[in-house]
Amino acid sequence: MNQYKTQMEAAKSGILTPEMKTVAKKESISPDKLREGVASGAIAIPCNIRHASISPEGIGMGLKTKINVNLGISGDCKNYDIEMQKVDLAIKYGAEAIMDLSNYGKTNTFRKELIKKSPAMIGTVPMYDAIGYLEKDLLDITAKDFLRVVTAHAEEGVDFMTIHAGINRRAVEAFRRDKRRMNIVSRGGSLLFAWMMMTGNENPFYEYYDEVLEILREYDVTISLGDALRPGCIDDSTDAGQISELIELGNLTLRAWEKDVQVMVEGPGHMAMNEIEANMKLQKRLCHNAPFYVLGPLVTDIAPGYDHITSAIGGAIAAASGADFLCYVTPAEHLRLPDLNDVKEGIMASRIAAHAADIAKGIPNAREHDNAMSDARRNVDWDAMFDLALDKEKAREYYESAPPSDRHTCSMCGKMCAVRTTKMILEGEKVEFCTEK
Repeated sequence: MNQYKTQMEAAKSGILTPEMKTVAKKESISPDKLREGVASGAIAIPCNIRHASISPEGIGMGLKTKINVNLGISGDCKNYDIEMQKVDLAIKYGAEAIMDLSNYGKTNTFRKELIKKSPAMIGTVPMYDAIGYLEKDLLDITAKDFLRVVTAHAEEGVDFMTIHAGINRRAVEAFRRDKRRMNIVSRGGSLLFAWMMMTGNENPFYEYYDEVLEILREYDVTISLGDALRPGCIDDSTDAGQISELIELGNLTLRAWEKDVQVMVEGPGHMAMNEIEANMKLQKRLCHNAPFYVLGPLVTDIAPGYDHITSAIGGAIAAASGADFLCYVTPAEHLRLPDLNDVKEGIMASRIAAHAADIAKGIPNAREHDNAMSDARRNVDWDAMFDLALDKEKAREYYESAPPSDRHTCSMCGKMCAVRTTKMILEGEKVEFCTEK
């Protein structure tokens, strides 16, 4: 039996847990340095004591940027088999986290199967599940009811939970005073806002925050402090509502750490490129260097069908500027529930953004993969190139869809391939294009 409740408690006590050792090896850093990061809160290892199949990952300062995949059952799309195929895709293509955002029916059947099979960390938003789990309408749900859902998710083995505790009365006042173009776009945030307005009560996750922390501490669930007032269009970014809530999240971060509960803080949203770096620095300052988890940010609002690209642009800038965790966005964002192809496209765009940011941040060994690809290209070694590609199958499929007459080239340049020409000259060979007189 462990003599500590959470990874943070162990780290503060100078204990190196098995999970810390695993993460340190994955990240190529010293275990003691990792432990210090966990103790300070700059690194989180979301790892519920009941998630037996997990392969632990670290999120935070000095570590590789991680990505999350959203999926789950909705009222209009309730095919459990397809959602589980999305889980398989997420694992196959290297997502470190999966969030089950199911909001229809008894979701715990799907969630329990997901936790049982997934080596990726699992996150949820208990607010989404409250109505279906409790079988009550929003107005009839009590503060204690919400806590029951948090307890149920923790007991099932969820590693991190998005809790929208920062949208309290003060933050709502700032939001209502500073008129927005898009109002509230967070699903959980909008439900809490509606509950608060209809009942006249304070946000239950804020009012009973200490009780929430006790539940999470029992199972070592990381709290992901949700950004209920995140901007839903670039015109709303960095406004009074967003910053007011962020200030509250900074205080809630310190309160969680006092209870040895690990913390991540969630961020925007939609944001013009020139605002992203400043927002990342502001978040890190106000939230005491807690790991920062961003949805995008999407850098323009006019590309439905291509928002995996608008998100990857913003995500790369955000992660290079200090964000630690990227939530993927698919081409279906704003349009419908993503299908299997959408999920893959979203994963790959997010992975590219994360890796590009890791190179910019100087993360240990981040460049090694790229250097190996460059060596394979210099040697015109196609099999090595395919093996090193993020999407091996797509790279090979593209190459073989228009095969060149000379396998030492591709069908775009043919024998005029610059790499081939230079390699031949450096090796003392003669370059000839006209073989027939």
